[in-house]
Amino acid sequence: MSRATSDSIGLSWPSIARLGLVQAAIGAVVVLMTSTLNRVMVVEMGLLAAVPGMLVGLHFAVQILRPRMGFGSDRDGRRITWIVGGMALTSVSGLAAAVATAWMSSAPGPAMALAVVSFFLLGVGVSAGSTPFLAYMAERVSEPRMAGAAALTWILMIVGIIVTASVAGSFLDPYSPQRLVAVAAGVTGGAFLLTLIGVAGRRGSEPIHLRPASHTASFRDVLGAMWGDPQSRAFATFIFLSMLAYSAQDIILEPFAGSVFGMTPGESTRIAGLQHGGVLLGMIAGAVGAARWSTLPRWAAAGCGASALALVALVLMPATGSVPGLKSAVFALGFANGVFAVAAIGSMMGLTVKGRAGGAGMRMGFWGAAQAIAYGIGGVLGAAGSDLARSALGSAAAGYAVVFSAEAVLFVAAAGLVLTRVREGDVQRFDALRQAGEAMAVGD
Repeated sequence: MSRATSDSIGLSWPSIARLGLVQAAIGAVVVLMTSTLNRVMVVEMGLLAAVPGMLVGLHFAVQILRPRMGFGSDRDGRRITWIVGGMALTSVSGLAAAVATAWMSSAPGPAMALAVVSFFLLGVGVSAGSTPFLAYMAERVSEPRMAGAAALTWILMIVGIIVTASVAGSFLDPYSPQRLVAVAAGVTGGAFLLTLIGVAGRRGSEPIHLRPASHTASFRDVLGAMWGDPQSRAFATFIFLSMLAYSAQDIILEPFAGSVFGMTPGESTRIAGLQHGGVLLGMIAGAVGAARWSTLPRWAAAGCGASALALVALVLMPATGSVPGLKSAVFALGFANGVFAVAAIGSMMGLTVKGRAGGAGMRMGFWGAAQAIAYGIGGVLGAAGSDLARSALGSAAAGYAVVFSAEAVLFVAAAGLVLTRVREGDVQRFDALRQAGEAMAVGD
């Protein structure tokens, strides 16, 4: 197929996969900062879980800038420049956070100040890189391929998380501050290299659909139009509630494995990799299932309900003392989360095409901000809640059980909400995903 014909139908599958390396890079740096460094602070440094929880919460709170970043990339159209610049800042902040963590035992005050700056800049970098990236994809992927492209790039991000968790876990044992910084340097440097490979040759590529953003409307006017659009507002609310239910376990899962089951930093990091492996398989299963049976609301509800059951299993695991049981529950939680993620991704891509207010960057930023804010709040509540419950109940296992139980309740509530308040006509079915699968089977 000629380049002209290929450009007229949007990005080819190889191009989509290569661009997905940017998502893999983001996942690699974020899992290092939100999972591995969190575990080291709590278990090796003896800090309260609320400390890394607040740092992670800061990086999510800063992502309220996502709409502004998306609006900026809509205005100047230089999305590749935004992506590379954002990922450079993300990589630098990841390495600086590792240095701060290693420094905490000898100079806690300056080290904590550096950690605060690092996590703040992580939020800025992710906002500046990820939001224009998603907008770039939405503008250049043909509609029949949109859901497949979203799933493919998200799966690559999960792969980046899994590989980082596994490799970092292997090289961190036996733990030392110097080893932590060396591993972080390798992860962040590799992530930036993946970004450059992903966007190489993409400058100047023209969108195939979606109207250009208005250059006369102000940011406030466009944001107001987004909130005034019932479809955009309803989806943002759903994202916020579901991510609040999901996010609280992310910050405490590795400390739970270390404190209650006595796992080493490497072992607990591999537990996180096991969870993300479940997410990967869950996304594949959810995408295939939703392409053939039922609709988005029911699959979203199924993912939420299964997540609640997996959290109940985690609550029961300390009483059994079973490490295999812990691993099974963690994998099941990841699988259920993956099913839910497919539903959210497909809906986001569909609404990007159909949205009436704002450019692609603004719309992606609007929903991304809702996700990030919920994630940050959930992380802080999960970490602080486990500390308070542990102090009140006198048991680490009981403290974590309280948080896991609260999350299960939230997931059940989210499942009920999506079944009763989200109409099938408000979001796309997965017909586009099935069409994308057929297109992938026959090639370009």
